[in-house]
Order: sequence, then C-alpha cells, then structure tokens
Amino acid sequence: MTIDTLIDRRLLKRRLNFWRVLAVLAVVVALVMAARPMGGGRVVGDHVERYRITGLINDGHEQIADLARMQADSSVVGVILHLDTPGGEVSGGEGIHDAVAQLAAKKPVVAVMDGTAASAGYMIAVAAPHIVARESTLTGSIGVLLETPNFGGLLEKLGITNEPLVSGPLKNQPSLDKPLSPEGRAVMQGIVDDLYGQFVDLVAAGRHMDAARVRELADGRAYTGRQALKLGLVDQIGGEHEAQRWMETSKGLARGLPVAETDKRDLWLRITNRPAGMLVTWLFNALRVDGAWSLWQPLSQRD
Repeated sequence: MTIDTLIDRRLLKRRLNFWRVLAVLAVVVALVMAARPMGGGRVVGDHVERYRITGLINDGHEQIADLARMQADSSVVGVILHLDTPGGEVSGGEGIHDAVAQLAAKKPVVAVMDGTAASAGYMIAVAAPHIVARESTLTGSIGVLLETPNFGGLLEKLGITNEPLVSGPLKNQPSLDKPLSPEGRAVMQGIVDDLYGQFVDLVAAGRHMDAARVRELADGRAYTGRQALKLGLVDQIGGEHEAQRWMETSKGLARGLPVAETDKRDLWLRITNRPAGMLVTWLFNALRVDGAWSLWQPLSQRD
C-alpha cells in the first residue's frame, strides 16, 4: 500500500475511535442523568421530605429502606408521601404500609394522592394519619386478585403434554396447563378471602371505621377523590400545599419549611413506570403462579 493509503486508514481509524468514545460517553451521561436525584440538591437543615411512590408496587424493599432512612434523619421533620400507583403485590403493599405507619408514629406524615392511588396504593395511604386527594383521583379498589394463566388448550394443539409428579393433590394447584379442581379452587379462594380480610382490617384501623362498613365499600370498585371524601376514605381535597398546611396547623410544624425531594429511581424503574413498561412488567409478573395482587384493573370493571 502507498503512504497516502496508510495515512488515510490511520485518519479513518482515529475518527472511528473518536465516535466510539463519544458514543460510550453519551450512554454513560444518559444513565447518570436518569439515575440521579430529580428534585435538585439536598436541603441542609430542617425540611419536609417529598417522597414519591409510583408505578406498580413490587416487593417494596427500596421504599421500606427509604422510609426507614427518613425516620432516622433528624433533619426530616415531616414527610409528604405522593402516591400515583394502581397497586401491585399484596406483600409489598403491606410492607410499605407498615413502614409508613412506623414513620407516622415518629413524625408528621401526609399521603397525597395524585392521578391514581388504588388497591395496594390505597393500602399504603391508609397508614398515614391524613390523606389528601384530587377530586379526579382514582382510589379505593379495595380487594385482592390471585390468578394464573392456563395454557392447556394451546399446549394440546402443539402436541405438548405435561405429566407432573406431586406429593399431594393440591401441590399443582393452580396449574399452567389444567383448570383448577373444585378442591383447589376452594383452597385458593380461602387464601384470597384471608388476604382480603387483612386488607379490610388495615383500612378499618387506618381510617377509624367499622370493618363491616369497610366491607360495604370494598367490593373492588374504584372511587373518585370526591366520592372517596364523602365516604370517609380520604380526609381532604387538594394537593401538596394543603398537605403542608395540615402539618403546620395540626402537627405544629414551623410554617414555610422547605420541601426537598430525593428521587433515587434507576433507569429501569423509570422505564417500567411508563404505560408501555408497566404493561410489560405486569405481563412478566402475571406468569408467576405464586403472587397475590391488589391491583386496580379498569378493563375488568363491569359494574
């Protein structure tokens, strides 16, 4: 090869390396920007913490840890808990509910419902001593869902059979390729009924309502914020401003304290909190046969 060809190749290689390095840096910057806190810098000194729980609720480990941190942080003198979630795993909702209740026993806490705070989202809200909702907020949907897909018909068409070996007749209930047996259905319904009773008890305790009254309202339907206020499921119509005023007038918080927000959600959580990502996450989790959900399902409402 000639000298000119070698020089051209070297220049081309340098350009390629430059663009490769630039692309890698762009990806790194994008990931850092997506994962960094979104509420600006931290506030030094006493402040009210704004904390958001959004999207589908899973195991709740991250939220429980964050709530424990707020409880231990002496500079956090109050918490405004923003909820925008259709619900999720019952166990995750229960864990976050308990963490909120522990925090509320130490510091003023207000739950602010944004667009949706239903099912397990409402379970979390009732742990706060005061709930604020918009008139158009969708909330309630008190109930439990336990389901599993049945691929038996599809597998039969594909010529695929399954021969399970089980230690007892209820070990493979539910099954991915067979309908529930009468005994299996009775057992699964018993689980749902017990979880539903636990949910009702949490609402009754948090809202200071009779359990029988809660059951009248807990048929799975969702309510608007205005309806929920009339039924005693929320305390006030408004938003963050009203929440902070309540803490000042009812809990003696100093007026005009700054509100700081730490949003530590990583890139994956941000993606899954978008509608398409939420659908993918729900489909992924729906294939599991061992999870009970408290999830608002608007497409299944028929009343």
